Amino acid sequence: METLLLLYSFIFGALIGSFLNVVIFRLPDEDQSVVFPASHCPKCDTALHWYENIPIFSYLALRGKCKTCKVPISLQYPVVELCMALLSLALFNRFGFSPILPFYFLFLAALLVIIFIDIHLQIIPDKISLPGILIGFTSSFFNPLVSWQESGLGILLGGGILFGVAKSYSLFTKQEGMGGGDIKLLAMIGAFLGYQCLLFVIFFSSLTGSIVGIATMFQQKKGERLGFPMALFYP
Repeated sequence: METLLLLYSFIFGALIGSFLNVVIFRLPDEDQSVVFPASHCPKCDTALHWYENIPIFSYLALRGKCKTCKVPISLQYPVVELCMALLSLALFNRFGFSPILPFYFLFLAALLVIIFIDIHLQIIPDKISLPGILIGFTSSFFNPLVSWQESGLGILLGGGILFGVAKSYSLFTKQEGMGGGDIKLLAMIGAFLGYQCLLFVIFFSSLTGSIVGIATMFQQKKGERLGFPMALFYP
């Protein structure tokens, strides 16, 4: 029975991952809806049949190409679906049917969307981070791991620390460094995980982001003003 439930959680996560792909591509565009129209090929606009829209499997069956126009399908589609499926599996394995499960599911789904939008456009949408802060704080009233006081401090310190860093950088360099999206994102992370996680999150993201950023800077030879999707490195 437990194995079957884990399988269901994996399938459910993959299905949500399929929807997250729609959100990633459409949410940043004010003229598009994440609901309508139905899934279609971005190149030839052909609507997808149900059997062309099965998470992970359809990509493999179609060999990564649109059935109609034969244009390659972005590898992002199965990657996001698989990531969300594995995250869903891990969450259910950790929490089972507990009141906190849907909150952490929303949290990880939001992070996944933010990461890929930041990779593509180097922005972190307020449409995700601001509601995420509210949902994260609400979850603290049902979460035995994070109290509402710890969540509240996580919001204040998470947003406050990065706001102070950004203002200090701007003051001393006369240039804008960290964007406001990163500030709100860390506040959202603090809301869900509490203030205790912030030092580790900041240290880990700064360390890994710096290593990859420096390597990319040398490879692309763009100098010190290299834009970089920092959301990718928040654990």
